Amino acid sequence: MASITQRTISQAGLATKASRKEVVAVRAVAQPRKVIQLGSCAGKRPQLTQLFDYTKASSVGFTAASSTVPEERRSVVAQAVAVEAPPKPVIKASQYEIFTLTTWLLKEEMKGTIDGELATVISSVALACKQISSLVNRAGISNLTGVAGNQNVQGEDQKKLDVVSNEVFKNCLASSGRTGVIASEEEDQPVAVEETYSGNYIVVFDPLDGSSNIDAGISVGSIFGIYEPSEECSLDAMDDPQKMMEQCVVNVCQPGSRLKCAGYCLYSSSTVLVITIGNGVFGFTMDPLIGEFVLTHPNVRIPEAGKIYSFNEGNYALWDEGVRAYMDSLKDPAKWGGKPYSARYIGSLVGDFHRTLLYGGIYGYPGDAKNKNGKLRLLYECAPMSFIAEQAGGAGSTGTARVLDVNPEKVHQRVPLFIGSKKEVEYLESFTKKGGK
Repeated sequence: MASITQRTISQAGLATKASRKEVVAVRAVAQPRKVIQLGSCAGKRPQLTQLFDYTKASSVGFTAASSTVPEERRSVVAQAVAVEAPPKPVIKASQYEIFTLTTWLLKEEMKGTIDGELATVISSVALACKQISSLVNRAGISNLTGVAGNQNVQGEDQKKLDVVSNEVFKNCLASSGRTGVIASEEEDQPVAVEETYSGNYIVVFDPLDGSSNIDAGISVGSIFGIYEPSEECSLDAMDDPQKMMEQCVVNVCQPGSRLKCAGYCLYSSSTVLVITIGNGVFGFTMDPLIGEFVLTHPNVRIPEAGKIYSFNEGNYALWDEGVRAYMDSLKDPAKWGGKPYSARYIGSLVGDFHRTLLYGGIYGYPGDAKNKNGKLRLLYECAPMSFIAEQAGGAGSTGTARVLDVNPEKVHQRVPLFIGSKKEVEYLESFTKKGGK
């Protein structure tokens, strides 16, 4: 029995030293539990008994007791066998594998995040962005620079590419058959789409933001937002066009919190489509060799803080006291350890916001003495961009309220906009909500 005990201890020791990559199988055979009499105390006190379960005894305790306990108590036999774990198969990714916008949309549809009709609308927007990207790149060659000789509803001179880009967006969305109402920054009123046969999604867009930079070859972009289908604004009311138009305007004027999808397309050294469907922000870069948007920026997160600000400081004297105090604080070296904030301003919302999204910081277009509510449109620019910012972990504010909570009263309503890293927006609000420090 002593030899059995030694072999048991030796085998148990080998089992504990087995490699982590090995699976150790231990089989133990134990005798039935025994009641061991521990003896009696002096006087008439009853005997004490103790119940031992040898199958749960540790190897250390068993070793210490093996030389002193009776033979019948040392009856546990352990057998250890080391078996190598089977190697996990290694799946190598193909060097030709790419993840395109189409693939991403199919994956999201399979998850149930979006339906097939919304995926079709997003694909139509992507097609419009491809066409506009080509037009922007060839603007100088194709005589698409300069003004078109018209003004939009805001009284701004329309560039040739403004007009062309607007037509491209309208045609792509109408041909999708899933769009019920289209509202463009370049149009006086929303447009009901007669060609639709399902979906009825409401799409708002700025076909070419920053178009004043086109002639100089500076970054421009397109901005869009997609709202839920509306049953109130349907083509069944075509018998009364005025009533249908009123219903369409009411349904287009929805707060940004109801957006199903928002995004922008940057036309620069590369064409980048940034999009969110309410579960994070994703960036796709246009590959001209295959004509597809390829996923290059999965799950974009804006830094919580950043020492870059994008404001048109030419209007400094026209800003209210709170914004001027905020701007002065950014330039104070003593407040920031000897290194004040840096100024970066392109004059294109898409270009400035894209840099802010990747590097952190804040973009702002406050109201001033000439334009009390600023110059940016709530529906076409502020709400979609704020939705993207919040989905990336940032914030969008009017200086006093969350942009996505503002309910539009007019189709072309303007609001001040401060957007970017969450801490930077909160710092600005500490001035604008109190009228300065």
